[in-house]
Amino acid sequence: MVQVDFETYTAESGDIFFVLPGHLHALRSVPKKRMEYENIIFDMSFLGSDKVDICSQKYLQPAISGKIRFPSRIRKGDSFYPSVSACLDASDQLCSFRPDGYELGVKGHLMILFSLLTRMAMDRTENKTDDKNIEKLKTVLLRIENDFDKKLTVNEVADECGYSASHFMRWFKDITGSGFAGYLIEFRLGKASLALRDTSDTILDISERCGFDNLSNFNRLFKKKFDMTPSQFRRQSISVLPEE
Repeated sequence: MVQVDFETYTAESGDIFFVLPGHLHALRSVPKKRMEYENIIFDMSFLGSDKVDICSQKYLQPAISGKIRFPSRIRKGDSFYPSVSACLDASDQLCSFRPDGYELGVKGHLMILFSLLTRMAMDRTENKTDDKNIEKLKTVLLRIENDFDKKLTVNEVADECGYSASHFMRWFKDITGSGFAGYLIEFRLGKASLALRDTSDTILDISERCGFDNLSNFNRLFKKKFDMTPSQFRRQSISVLPEE
């Protein structure tokens, strides 16, 4: 499940998603499904978006500010998909082999990519309510990121948004598709899975460090999400690590 701002999509093989700077995004796994994806991340200044020229003024800056809206998702079968995919593949190949002048080639392909996105873009009607919601949600997600290992209550986070607890819970679920408690548990389990894969810390230490105060509850929730126990997850992660 891929969320970009307030839209949530069920990803399919070959899908391409675009997220511009400052926009909210999240990935959540569908229960009992596995996925593999690649992130391509670059600073917009690589395209010259901080320079004063016609490309920056007319296209890149309006896209960053939200005045024009690029499609968040491009699927196989969409008319522009082959061209967009070709730009990404060509850039990826240049970055893999890095021939002389490869940066110029990457920049050129990305400029073509943004040209295609602009042709697909939709004018955005100003919506101050959406802007406020995005800022409030950023506040909540940052709090979760910083304090997921601590006890977080709905009342605390609701106060930061200026909402009552009941209104906050409805608002959060409408935007994310998940209740606050469920979202927090998913986030903690994600952090725990990384620690199980990347460290040799005990399962008890990891569970406590990720905000779980009861080991049996952690084991139960972990198995429900990953369809295996933390011990099984760790053994499987070790077995698929590349050899030195």
